[in-house]
Amino acid sequence: MNLDKAGLDTLDMQGKRVLTRVDFNVPRDATGAITDDTRIRAALGTIQKIRSAGGQPILMCHLGRPKGEVQDDLRVDAIGVRLAELLDCEVVKLDVSAGPEAEAAVAATDAVVLLENVRFHAGETKGDPALAAQYARLGDVFVNDAFGASHRDHASVSGPARLLPSAAGMLLQQEIEAFRRVLDNPERPFAAVLGGAKISDKLPVITNLLDKVDRLLIGGGMAYTFIVARGGKVGASLVQEDQLEMVRGLDALGQEKGVQILIPTDHVIGDGFSPDCSVKTVVGDIPDGWMGLDIGPASQVAYAAALADCKTTVWNGPMGVFEWDAFQAGTEAVGRAVANSSAYSVVGGGDSVAAAGKFGLTAAISHISTGGGASLELLEGKELPGIASLPDA
Repeated sequence: MNLDKAGLDTLDMQGKRVLTRVDFNVPRDATGAITDDTRIRAALGTIQKIRSAGGQPILMCHLGRPKGEVQDDLRVDAIGVRLAELLDCEVVKLDVSAGPEAEAAVAATDAVVLLENVRFHAGETKGDPALAAQYARLGDVFVNDAFGASHRDHASVSGPARLLPSAAGMLLQQEIEAFRRVLDNPERPFAAVLGGAKISDKLPVITNLLDKVDRLLIGGGMAYTFIVARGGKVGASLVQEDQLEMVRGLDALGQEKGVQILIPTDHVIGDGFSPDCSVKTVVGDIPDGWMGLDIGPASQVAYAAALADCKTTVWNGPMGVFEWDAFQAGTEAVGRAVANSSAYSVVGGGDSVAAAGKFGLTAAISHISTGGGASLELLEGKELPGIASLPDA
């Protein structure tokens, strides 16, 4: 997939309705109040640039998973209120997102318009071309700024780009540039830190990155399948037995390509999967009845050393159950090593981004990705429909 895409400067927006797909799928509390407006703030640059270029932003977004049915608790009214506060201007929030009512309402105002939750339409997640055509009638040009949804071939994500003059928004361009920098022409040494629970979730990433990285640092639950594949014993730790041969093949391929694949040599273990379980640190094999829940101190030092001289680093996935105090040290140590090095660093995936925030590392990371699934699929080498549908630069 070509990641060199046309940006906002390629569109004539003067006097135009600029249909814009944004990612406003924000976390909310039990009352529906927004608890984190980061995703709204991330889109402000694009919205303001559209307005300064003389365009009228017509904003499309989704919230939650209403599965094609109108759910009052998933309406985007609160998002409209917050957006108006942040932009310090009028935002007209509609109760519909397509059809004659929406067309009439857009025609009746020159204010910023926020359409209702697009996932209230059953055809949205199916990529319905008829629904995409209804969206397209609300704009003269189209901008995709929803990186977090760009791995979905949904009607509001890739559909309008096939029907209107289109471009990538500023946030989407930033994401594209970050991943181009690490995947197309990385400065070396290049290390990838991969964690998470299941090795099966990361096998496509590992397969793709073995052609690109110099070092691969494995942590989290997925590390124990690697350890067993190399002949180690991991007690009651999470192991995907059906993936062992695949892991052995990747190990051999990494060796063939000269990629250093690091796995933990010591572990912080618990006698159950609980924040208040008994905890101890072991070197080598994990005893029966115990499970590995974090990388140990020696592994933390080794991983930090492997990252110290890197010029490019990608981090996706925690080293352990960092949400629990007893098992957070590995993730914190690796996160600090990423943040403290002089490398160009990209952090993707919800858990890694949350960990960077928890440990106060966000400001020291070169690029924090706004899309978990989308960033993972880029690392896998997959084509993202929301990006592929945009014109090349």
